[in-house]
Amino acid sequence: MEDIRSMAEIKIFVDHFYEKIQKDDLLGPVFALRIAAQEWPQHLEKMYRFWNTILFFQKDYRGNPFAKHIGLHVQNEHFRRWVYLFQQTIDENFSGAKAEETKQRAESIAMVFNARLSVVGSKIH
Repeated sequence: MEDIRSMAEIKIFVDHFYEKIQKDDLLGPVFALRIAAQEWPQHLEKMYRFWNTILFFQKDYRGNPFAKHIGLHVQNEHFRRWVYLFQQTIDENFSGAKAEETKQRAESIAMVFNARLSVVGSKIH
């Protein structure tokens, strides 16, 4: 297997990952609350740019990804499943240093979002 080297590989893992998300019993309904069926192409494009910025330091992505997650009713189990599916997708399609970095970055993002959402949620209640 090849490593992640460019936007072409990003598109592969983003597409495969979000196919899994949409079919997942736990995560699919959560995503469906925020992303209508006709909005998936725009979401995927945004995720391509996000990961291109994260992995290759391209200034493709602008926005506040955390803000999009505020108000979602997600718990630790949702983040664990998200990380599991993400890492599984990378492992199924790529191997190498950048693939490992991608998995680590995804896990870090999930941990930070989970912690921040816990704080935001406690302030709301």
